[in-house]
Amino acid sequence: MFGFLKNLFGGNSVDYKELVKNGAQIIDVRTPAEFNGGHVKGAKNIPLQSLNQNLGKINKNKPVITCCASGARSAAAKSILLNSGFSEVYNSGGWHGLNNKLS
Repeated sequence: MFGFLKNLFGGNSVDYKELVKNGAQIIDVRTPAEFNGGHVKGAKNIPLQSLNQNLGKINKNKPVITCCASGARSAAAKSILLNSGFSEVYNSGGWHGLNNKLS
């Protein structure tokens, strides 16, 4: 059970800095207003509610890192992406934590 939750909500073993260095895309699934209030440099804002309609804006051939405010929406986004044929998707949880891991 806990392994499932760790996989679903991220986990500490992922080197996000290395992923980004190697071309990973950061998708922030918060609302535009939340995104405009602060976000990870280089992140693309695709709100969770419109993710299915905007899958074409994400490169399936590169790893994807999802983030939001706390990790719940980014976990849902990870599931959507995996179910849509994306093979390498990581849920980093909240954007503040991801920002700290990348700095």
